[in-house]
Amino acid sequence: MLLRDLDAAGILRLTLNDIKRSNALSEAMLAVLSEAFAEAGGNPQVRVVVLAAKGPAYCAGHDLKEMTAGRVAADGGRACFAKVMSLLISAPEDMKAAGFEVTHLYGLTETYGPAVVNDWHRSWSDLPPAQQAALKARQGVRYLPLEQLDVMDAETMQSVPRDGQTMGEVMFRGNVVMKGYFRNPKATEEAFAGGWFHSGDLGVMHPDGYIQLKDRSKDIVISGGENISCCEVEEALYRHPSVEVAAVVAMPHEKWGETPCAFVELAKGQEADSEILRSWCRGYLASYKVPGRFVFMSIPRTSTGKIQKFTLREQAKKIAS
Repeated sequence: MLLRDLDAAGILRLTLNDIKRSNALSEAMLAVLSEAFAEAGGNPQVRVVVLAAKGPAYCAGHDLKEMTAGRVAADGGRACFAKVMSLLISAPEDMKAAGFEVTHLYGLTETYGPAVVNDWHRSWSDLPPAQQAALKARQGVRYLPLEQLDVMDAETMQSVPRDGQTMGEVMFRGNVVMKGYFRNPKATEEAFAGGWFHSGDLGVMHPDGYIQLKDRSKDIVISGGENISCCEVEEALYRHPSVEVAAVVAMPHEKWGETPCAFVELAKGQEADSEILRSWCRGYLASYKVPGRFVFMSIPRTSTGKIQKFTLREQAKKIAS
């Protein structure tokens, strides 16, 4: 169950009481949840809502500590899932001891919510934590009710090679895809060009048929003719322990056309400056992908917890001018 704009801390408190009565979770899990509740207080950014006593928990948004699961499907918030991925690598045994089992879902409002799942193979559980996290980061394969899922060249409408490298647009087709946008035939026609629903998400298709998102088409930074994925830069930043939230957008540049600009919200009690993060990024990214500018601030979000990138793009333009 996902609720928005309500007293998330109060709902979590009621949920915990119900869980305790049902004895559905381990003491370790209850301890993690109780700590998260204590830290959450009345924080309006805590938008979880969650936790059927004996079923899966769904997390959307951010800021409920690293708690995104009990048995958790991480759905939506990139920042939320990036933090979970870092925990799967750095503290896999702690995650298991606390009862966390993460399932990665992907979908859009236009596909009536999640339509893709990272269907976990049992053999993958025997791999090292870093390899498991890399596999878990992939969005996955189609739900059975979805007729077709593919990564295609938006111009030619041909499938991209299944090499995990060639980027294309993620497209959907089937009964669970919307009929169209209400009273907006032009937008509907554009969205269904070529007989497929165009998600606007860029991704790759791996040899085993699992898709992985790389960025939104509107979030690609074109610097000196090279395409830079904002998601790739954000993922590098999220690996740094001082970074709580990161958002990367294009900043106008006189020579290169655009360069990445990183807006960073530091974790409570942590410190970092531009040089520290720039040096950190060099360890994970090609030099031309490293942000030319770092801005430290509270990241603006919508009422549902999504980062307002359109606001950050405007701010980047002002900084550049």
